[in-house]
Amino acid sequence: MDMNEIKEIFFQECEEQLAELESGLLKLNDGDRDPETVNAVFRAVHSIKGGAGAFGLDDLVAFAHVFETTLDCVRSNKLEPTQDVLKVMLRSADVLADLTNAARDGGSVDESRTRGLVKELEALANGETVQASAPAAAPAAIKAPAAAAPKPTDESGFQPVLFSFSDFADDTTPLMETPTFQITFKPHASLYSKGNEAALLLRDLSRIGEMSINCDLSELPTLDKLDPEASYLSWTVSITTDKGEEGIRSVFEFAEWDCDLEITPVLSDAAAEEEELPMIPVPFDLSALDGGPEADTAVEAAMVEEPFVAAAVEAAVATTQIAQSVNAAIEKREAAAAPAAAQANANAAANASAGQTIRVDLDRVDRLINLVGELVINQAMLSQSVIENDASGTSAVNMGLDELQQLTREIQDSVMAIRAQPVKPVFQRMSRIVREVADMIGKQIRLVTEGENTEVDKTVIDKLAEPLTHMIRNAVDHGIETPEKREAAGKNPEGTIKLSAKHRSGRILIELQDDGAGINRERVRQKAIDNDLIAADANLTDEEIDNLIFAPGFSTADKISDISGRGVGMDVVKRSIQALGGRISISSRPGHGSTFTMSLPLTLAVLDGMVVTVAGQTLVVPLTAIVETLQPEAKNIHSFGSNQRLISIRNSFCPLVDVGRVLNFRPTQADPVEGVALLVESEGGGQRALMVDAIQGQRQVVIKSLEANYTHVPGIAAATILGDGRVALILDVDAIVSASRGQPLKQEMSLAATG
Repeated sequence: MDMNEIKEIFFQECEEQLAELESGLLKLNDGDRDPETVNAVFRAVHSIKGGAGAFGLDDLVAFAHVFETTLDCVRSNKLEPTQDVLKVMLRSADVLADLTNAARDGGSVDESRTRGLVKELEALANGETVQASAPAAAPAAIKAPAAAAPKPTDESGFQPVLFSFSDFADDTTPLMETPTFQITFKPHASLYSKGNEAALLLRDLSRIGEMSINCDLSELPTLDKLDPEASYLSWTVSITTDKGEEGIRSVFEFAEWDCDLEITPVLSDAAAEEEELPMIPVPFDLSALDGGPEADTAVEAAMVEEPFVAAAVEAAVATTQIAQSVNAAIEKREAAAAPAAAQANANAAANASAGQTIRVDLDRVDRLINLVGELVINQAMLSQSVIENDASGTSAVNMGLDELQQLTREIQDSVMAIRAQPVKPVFQRMSRIVREVADMIGKQIRLVTEGENTEVDKTVIDKLAEPLTHMIRNAVDHGIETPEKREAAGKNPEGTIKLSAKHRSGRILIELQDDGAGINRERVRQKAIDNDLIAADANLTDEEIDNLIFAPGFSTADKISDISGRGVGMDVVKRSIQALGGRISISSRPGHGSTFTMSLPLTLAVLDGMVVTVAGQTLVVPLTAIVETLQPEAKNIHSFGSNQRLISIRNSFCPLVDVGRVLNFRPTQADPVEGVALLVESEGGGQRALMVDAIQGQRQVVIKSLEANYTHVPGIAAATILGDGRVALILDVDAIVSASRGQPLKQEMSLAATG
């Protein structure tokens, strides 16, 4: 491994440390004061500093050193992590990330900003007053407890020094030896007859501690008298474990009734010696410890008569006082340490449950996924050939192909799970955007995240950052009001933006919700009229007005700024989401806020679909869009207008869409009674019944990009290869539904999925 590879690993670890740093600072900002959280934040900066020093990244080392020093003051309780202090530290974490990226990519960082934060961090470490550099409200003065030196107490200039013995409290705790147990284990014949195995029990026992084992063969008979179903062996085990007797018995939980089991604690050598030493009686009058004149007289008499008895009395009194003080200190410390111990146990349990990981180059994973995709295609081809030559479907080859299909599906799911990653890194990146934009425009905004561990394909995550960034900036700039307006409306001056992710029906839903003023529909409508996007007399629903913000060049900002005003933000969001094969919808309540919902596929590599036939062409309809399938009857078909038809489904009417006619596969509409209807649901278009000629079956297909290999086809999302080697087109359900509403098939309407 050369130096460049080592350096790349360092920067990968820096990304993890920076994520841990920001996560810890946000916990502290929310009121978490767990010492382990502070330690995790300190370790993250310390690790980055140490690695940067090994590669000679001086700028990164210098800033990390100052940052680390300030964090050490928090860790040692010299600096209180107030909201103002944490604002400085969150901005410092942003600069640390910028310095790391600059060191990796060869860029530069604003030196004035870095110098300003260094001064603020140094001021915090020295207990001085800091002035926030952000345009938002300036943080209040922050003083450390040790800022001012105590004044001299006499003319010689002597200064008292505060000193605490609490730092040595842990050192007084005696080390406890791990207990040792002697175990005698003799299985009965019934243990083996019930499917248990002594060797497996002993193996499980070895996992909870260090042990030595001895097998007793004394009862083993000669071969001619050996009963294969009897039990002759027994074991004597000496094990040192911190699990206690209960932990040992849990190993034998399901076999304890089928064996002779004895567990005996083994005393350590020191404890055994203490038990063996005899008690030496010492003549001593306990009344001397009770106090009072009589006790003093007894002590004085003892000192005169027997000097050694006097010394013993004084020692006993002193020992009693020390014991009482120690017991009181221990009880106080245990009471204070109980919450910390509970949290430490919780952290230890969390660490124990975390699995081990390895680093794998993404290109290797992508190649593996491509190979598995080819395996799926070849398996489908093989199955198709066997089905065509074996009409009965009961041959051994056919049965073997069924098992191969199941194994192929499991392999594919496992490989896709390897590339799946949580959305947490993207969500954490949004926290910085909220802070920076809110500071620029003087707003108080808090970002709340949920479902950070929801997993999705890495390709989706990589392309998710850009639309989320535009949506966050839009929510901060347009959604949340200023603190003054919020107070006037009876709201909390601090606005809240909630970013959440969850799985639903084979897709991932990402919601961005704010508690701002909502969409001003009158203003949006007027802006659209001024920009000639709609006619002045257009009759639009609230939903259609809300969707105008996705129009290219549309913006409600009065002037162009660094944040908004150019009309490219939400247009980019819509095109980016559609390029991922996703949908976006808006829900807004004036005065209460808006919610943007994005529905995205979990992966861009495979798809569960319904294979259908339309005018001699084979198409694949995504299974997640299909609600149900119907066989239309003539009595349920109703004409509407010149060329529109409706189908009656459970006392409700749904538009009937001929897919072959929309895609120009045939010049006229087909007879619905001779085909099959697929009831689908689409964002913005409601439910539609798609007419197809026949259904071939349901299968998992590998997505191939049509745009990358051919060109864009309106109404088609992507393509795939079927088992017989033919290319099948994957239907863009949203585009077909939109076309049924009178909107032409255009490139910007396509939800082209790339794989």
